[in-house]
Amino acid sequence: MHNGSSLFTGDAGGGESNIRRYIIENDLLEAIIQMPNNLFYNTGITTYIWLLSNNKAENRKGKVQLIDGGQLFRKLRKNLGNKNCEFAPEYIDEIVKTYAEMQAVSRKIDNETNAEVPGIAAQVFDNEDFGYYKVTIERPKRLKAHFTAERIMDLRYDKQLKEPMQWVWETFGEEVYTKLKDHEKEILAWTEENDLNLSSANRKKLLSPKTWKKQKEILELAEKLHKNIGEKEYLNFNNFKIEVEGKLKDWKLKPGASEKNAIYNAVSWYDAEAEKVIKKKEKLSGEKLSNLLAHLSCTEEQLPDFGYFPTGKAGEFVIFETESNLRDYENVPLKEPIYSYFLEEVKPHVPEAWINLDAVKIGYEISFNKYFYRHTPLRSLDIVAKEILELEEKNEGLILEILNLNEK
Repeated sequence: MHNGSSLFTGDAGGGESNIRRYIIENDLLEAIIQMPNNLFYNTGITTYIWLLSNNKAENRKGKVQLIDGGQLFRKLRKNLGNKNCEFAPEYIDEIVKTYAEMQAVSRKIDNETNAEVPGIAAQVFDNEDFGYYKVTIERPKRLKAHFTAERIMDLRYDKQLKEPMQWVWETFGEEVYTKLKDHEKEILAWTEENDLNLSSANRKKLLSPKTWKKQKEILELAEKLHKNIGEKEYLNFNNFKIEVEGKLKDWKLKPGASEKNAIYNAVSWYDAEAEKVIKKKEKLSGEKLSNLLAHLSCTEEQLPDFGYFPTGKAGEFVIFETESNLRDYENVPLKEPIYSYFLEEVKPHVPEAWINLDAVKIGYEISFNKYFYRHTPLRSLDIVAKEILELEEKNEGLILEILNLNEK
């Protein structure tokens, strides 16, 4: 017996979801029975009985039965802690009978109120009905770039240590390059006073002359690029990057990828009107193309829906950088093809999106609310208005009676 968290806690690919996946894909789950609330002394939460078997009957193979017994209870005359109800013997018999006969049961509907009559409900599902693909939907990065003194100023500081490094620089200035050790105690005292809770690695990094020297070199390189490229605003980051790389080549400088990325990140930002940022161009033909199409289960014409865009040259495709802030996830039922879902539910709304098929994960969850909740239509406005008028009339009579203003 478990609480509800074992039915749905955890994302696709996580531990809890993988446990459910193992149980269901190995056909070990026969049924789950939902119990009434407040059935136990020390808790009011809903509980569930999981019935597992490694020797299912033939008619149960590949199937899972969900039984909602949450409305089968009788009230106690006196509460015992949280416990205020219990099963009657006939309720237990009804649940056992529903399970044994593997019945699908619907609750009766009151014709007058159109509401469900309290009782048992049960449904039988295929194992796959509880599974889903968690599909990553990517969109291209679009960057605008612009060198300014304000944008590159923060390159003096390591991104993870910006706050303390900024204070140290404003307090001690150029001494950080020559007398940093003399100020260690004061720096550490300031970080503690401001509750920064730096890890030992970050404290060491903050107090290391190498950190300050490295950031100074990045800043000086950015200032040199700024001076030579100017403050032209680029809507095409690809052209901006070509120009920067060209300057570095002319100067015979070879900064590391992390240093260049720090500069690019400082002077660029997402803009929906900018051009897509190219990650790389790739030649796809012959066996390489055939293997990719087989892996993606698509045709060459469908490759853009999986992130490969033709350039117009034979066999050449461009792959764009992805924008993490626009990344989305879709839960697609296992019984539905991912690509069909993408064409129907995603592409009409986001034409430039594509599927990252290599990031797809499989998850399993079981939701009793999804399968047993029945919406009760709202009452008509005429009925509601009539009740309001009746209540107003009743209230007015009570007020007159209280104030002894009734007509004699």
